[in-house]
Amino acid sequence: MAKYDPTKQSDWQIAEIAEAEMIPFDTMCDKLGIPKDERIPMGQKIGRVDYMKCLERLKAKPDGKYIEVTAITPTPLGEGKSTSSMGLIEGLGKRGMNVGGCIRQPSGGPTMNIKGSAAGGGISLLIPLTDFSLGLTGDINNIMNAHNLAMVAATSRLQHEFNYDDAQLAKRNLKRLNIDPKNFEMGWIMDFCAQALRHIIIGMGGKMDGFMMKSSFGIAVSSEVMAILSVFTSLEDLRKRLNEMVVCYDKKGNPITTGDLEVGNAMTAWMVPSINPTLMQTVEKQPCFVHAGPFANIAVGQSSIVADQIGLKLFDYHITESGFGADIGFEKFWNVKCRFSGLIPHVSVITSTVRGLKHHGVNAGSLPCPPGKPIPKEYFSPSPKTFAWLEDGVENLCQHIRTVKKAGITPVVCINSFHFDSDEEHALIRRRAEAEGAMVAVSRHWQFGGEGALEFADVVMDACKEKPKFKFLYPNELPLRKRVELIAKEVYGAAGVAFAPEANAKAERFEKDPKYNEYATMMVKTHLSLTHDPTIKGTPKGWTLPVRDFLIYGGAKFICPVCGAISLMPGTSSDPAYRRVDVDVKTGNVKGIF
Repeated sequence: MAKYDPTKQSDWQIAEIAEAEMIPFDTMCDKLGIPKDERIPMGQKIGRVDYMKCLERLKAKPDGKYIEVTAITPTPLGEGKSTSSMGLIEGLGKRGMNVGGCIRQPSGGPTMNIKGSAAGGGISLLIPLTDFSLGLTGDINNIMNAHNLAMVAATSRLQHEFNYDDAQLAKRNLKRLNIDPKNFEMGWIMDFCAQALRHIIIGMGGKMDGFMMKSSFGIAVSSEVMAILSVFTSLEDLRKRLNEMVVCYDKKGNPITTGDLEVGNAMTAWMVPSINPTLMQTVEKQPCFVHAGPFANIAVGQSSIVADQIGLKLFDYHITESGFGADIGFEKFWNVKCRFSGLIPHVSVITSTVRGLKHHGVNAGSLPCPPGKPIPKEYFSPSPKTFAWLEDGVENLCQHIRTVKKAGITPVVCINSFHFDSDEEHALIRRRAEAEGAMVAVSRHWQFGGEGALEFADVVMDACKEKPKFKFLYPNELPLRKRVELIAKEVYGAAGVAFAPEANAKAERFEKDPKYNEYATMMVKTHLSLTHDPTIKGTPKGWTLPVRDFLIYGGAKFICPVCGAISLMPGTSSDPAYRRVDVDVKTGNVKGIF
C-alpha cells in the first residue's frame, strides 16, 4: 500500500505518518526567510510569527496573488472547502510555486460534535492535526478569558452598585453606571456545544454572591473578541476595539462599554499573544498559517487580516478561506473583510462536490441527509435518478458563481472529486459552470494530494492572470435596510425583505446616526440554506427574508441583521465525535480526530 491511502486510512492516521516527517518550525522559518527575532516557537513543530516585525521588514515587497476559497451551500455530505484549500496549496507546491495560506482555527464545539476538525482531509490535510484540533497555541483560550473578564467586570459592578450607595462607590473611585440587569448585550462563553447553558440564572445566594439575573452562554467563536481578532489591523486598533465593545445598557437604554467598565485594556493584555499567527504545514510540507476562527453564520467567518497581510508578502500565491458557502462567507469576505483590509482578491474558488449538488436537487426528489444520520446509499453510485438530482442541484452552484462575478473577480469552480463520482457527472457540472462564466477544474486532492490537484493549480494560475475589476456590492453611504435588501436579492436570491417592527425601529435609529455608516453589515443567517430556513435546500425563488432584530458589536464595528432563529450556542448531537476520540497510553498520541 502507498504511504497514504485515504480510502483505507482515517485522517488522524495519515496525520500521524506525516507528522513523523514534518519540517520543524525553525527549518520552515529558514525556508521562508523569517529571521530568528520574528519567531515565537511553541515546541519543535509549530510556532507563531511576530506579525508586526514581519510586516515592517517586508513592507516594501509587492503582494502576491490573493486567492479566496468558498463553497456551495453546505450540506451534511461535506463539500471539502478546507480540503480544497490544502489541495490547492499542495498542487501549486507541486508546480514549484512559492505558495502558502491561512485558514481559521477550529472551535472545540464542532470538533467534539458532528463536524470534526477543520484541517482538510485525506492527503490534503493540515498538520499537526491534534494540536490544530485541540486548542493549538491558545488563541481561543485567550479569547474566552478576555470575553469573560468583561462579563466579570459588568456583573461585579452591578453587584457593587446594588450593595453600595453613591458615597461608598466614590470611596472606591467608582461612579454609578446604573446597569440594567435585564438588558445585557453579552453573555458568557465556552468552547463547546452546550445547549443546557443557553439560558441560565446567575448570582444565586447572598448579597456577596452577585446580583441574581438571567444570563446565557454562547460558543467561544461567537464572541465579539474573536471577530475583532479577525479584523484588527494593529495592536493600537485592537486595544481601541476591545474598549468599545457594548457589554450591557443602563436603565435609560444607553450603551455601557468595556471602556466604561475600565476592563478593555486588561482584555487587550490577555489577547497580546494571540495577535501573532501560528505557522503550520500541509501533509506535503507547504506552509500555512492559522489565525482567528469566527463562525460565518453569526460573525464574519474569516481568518485574520494580519495573517493575510503576512502571507501576501511571504508567498507568491496566498490562499485564504471563508466560512460556509458563498452566500455567507464570500459575501462577508467581499463586503467586510476586503473593505476593512483594503486588499483586493484575484480569484475566488467555489468548492463543490457531486454528492453535495445532488443533495440540492430537491425539485427532482433528492433524498434528505439529516446531520448525524447515515448517508443514503444512492449518493455513492451514479444512476439516472441521481443524475436528475444533480441536474437540478447544480443551480445552487450557478447562484454562487453569479455572486462572485458581481464582485468583479474571476470564479474558479473546483469539483472536489471522489472515487465514486462519474465522468458524466463531472461533465455536467463543468458545462453548467462554464456557461455561467466560471473556469472549472476537476481535482482529486483528497485521494492524491498535490499530484491530484495539478489541473486545479493550473486553472487558478491562469485565472490569476486576469486583472480583477473588484467592486463592493454597496457603498458605505447606502442606508442599512437598503444594504440588507441588496444582499438578500443579489446574493441569496430573495424576492424581498420583511422587517419586524422592533427591527425597523432599531434600523431607523442607526440610519439617522452617520457614525454607523462605517459599521459593516454582518448578516446573521443559517448556513444550511440560501434562505433563513435551514430545511429549504436547492435554489428557491419568490421567497421573503425575515429580519427580526438588529444586534450591534461596537468594538468590531458590526451591525448584525438577525434572520430567522439563530442561536449563539449550538447543541451537541446524540452521536458526538468525542465518543470516537481516544489516547494511545503507550505513546500519548491522540487518535480518532477524523
